[in-house]
Amino acid sequence: MSVLDRVPTENGDLALLAGVCCVLIGVLFAVTPLRAQLPSALYVFVEVGILFVIYGLLVLGLDLQYGHTGLVNFGHVAFFAVGAYGTAMLSAQDTFAGIGLGYPWPLALGVGVVAAAVVGLGVSATSIRLRGDFLAIVTLAAAEILHSIFVNFESIFGGNVGILGVPRPIAALVSDADTRLVATLLVIGGITLVALAGITRITGAPYGRVLRAIRADELVTRSVGKSTVTYKTQAFVYGAALAGLAGGLFALYNGAVAPGFFTIQVTVTVWIGMLLGGAANHRAVLAGLAIIMGLRLISRFALDVTPVSSDVFASIRLIVVGLILVAVIRYRPAGIWGNPQELGVDR
Repeated sequence: MSVLDRVPTENGDLALLAGVCCVLIGVLFAVTPLRAQLPSALYVFVEVGILFVIYGLLVLGLDLQYGHTGLVNFGHVAFFAVGAYGTAMLSAQDTFAGIGLGYPWPLALGVGVVAAAVVGLGVSATSIRLRGDFLAIVTLAAAEILHSIFVNFESIFGGNVGILGVPRPIAALVSDADTRLVATLLVIGGITLVALAGITRITGAPYGRVLRAIRADELVTRSVGKSTVTYKTQAFVYGAALAGLAGGLFALYNGAVAPGFFTIQVTVTVWIGMLLGGAANHRAVLAGLAIIMGLRLISRFALDVTPVSSDVFASIRLIVVGLILVAVIRYRPAGIWGNPQELGVDR
């Protein structure tokens, strides 16, 4: 049993409590005279931390789909983008391009999550019966189709410029940059912890055992009377909704959305994080994502002391990440903290 498995959060209560506390403390920073001061050297760490907790929602949704149900989704970024664009288009005001309806941001965020779930339902309805590589190809194609739509329908989605003028709720309440960053990290991090608690409860219940049975042997699961298509569709939609929530929060944090934020690189990052940490272990996939994003952060500082151009260094960074992933798959195919018996691998 791994260290992460021994942490007493099996039912998600500790994650839920921590998440609620983080949200409340972040709100206190936003609505009271409390102020935070950060050394300038920590700015980049906090900014990467905010991106990490947003991507954390993505990796949790992907782990529900692949780690627990065996659904190979290579188009996860599509639902991230749908949630972001849905939130941005409904809430943006005075946008330079595209549609901005100016509705309240909580309504826009809710609609963005629902839109991502509906798109996930549409994709799953046409492809959920496919297996393995075929499902991967369909989801990847769906992501590329949506990316092309966002780029080419300029009058609706703003083209390459995207949607500007998206409200930033925390920035509107806090003018101090340090406090704004800390409050944003606490609020979004708290939401991610609450999502972790919810996913932990779902997968720890009999429902989660059915999902893992489908991953292990769908035919046997169907033979005992379980509607595997229904369970797979539900898992796919839940994962898409989490990705949509991540997209909506990203739009409200960033204040703008554009196709360049939603490339295949996002899907690659969360997949590597999940495989590195260990699929089917929620805390492990978050830890794996933290390792990948930590390497990206370290590489920012390494660029200043290496005698190569930024383009060459970017290629070197991808090579290093690839070598790490190859090593983990070779020697720990279940991931660093994954359970080989749970995933049905040799070791």
